[in-house]
Amino acid sequence: MEQGTATLGQALIGQALIVTWALVAVAFLALVTLVYVAIRHHARRFDLSGTVQAFRSLDIEAFRNLVDPAEEAFLRDHLPHKKFRAIKRQRAWAALLYAWEAGRVATALAKVGQAAQRSLDPEIAASGVQVTENAFRLRLQSVRVSLRLLTEVLLPGLPTRSVPSMADQYERVAQTLFRLGRFPSGVHKLARSKTA
Repeated sequence: MEQGTATLGQALIGQALIVTWALVAVAFLALVTLVYVAIRHHARRFDLSGTVQAFRSLDIEAFRNLVDPAEEAFLRDHLPHKKFRAIKRQRAWAALLYAWEAGRVATALAKVGQAAQRSLDPEIAASGVQVTENAFRLRLQSVRVSLRLLTEVLLPGLPTRSVPSMADQYERVAQTLFRLGRFPSGVHKLARSKTA
């Protein structure tokens, strides 16, 4: 009996060691992955002109049209119910893609703002702070809008709720970015120093 208990105890200790070493291996792999991502992120070139171009290419008026409650009411009144649901789903999907892209670009613009904050020119640094803050707010708005639009894609029969003011936040970012670009040593100098 004692020998059986000792064998069982050794088996449990052996299993505990295997689990412990497996957890150590997983933790080590996670650490290596984090270090790799951090190094890769740090070494990645900063594409300022591409970021600004992607931001400007967003058709915010088309987005406004897709989420306009008056436009939806018009479609609801003039289309059969089944057709309206299909159109509403398509419009919500298109708006979701706009919101997703706006969020992606906002993340990149936050990096533009962070680069501007390191400028020795106090006006550029102050604009950089504003770009970063507005880009962060735009990112939050895009996540909120995306969740709401995803609900509409999945359940087009539900009544439409108002969309948070993502388009207004987009315009605030655009104005701040424009101010940053007006400085003689602003955006273009940042682009040269970051890509060199």
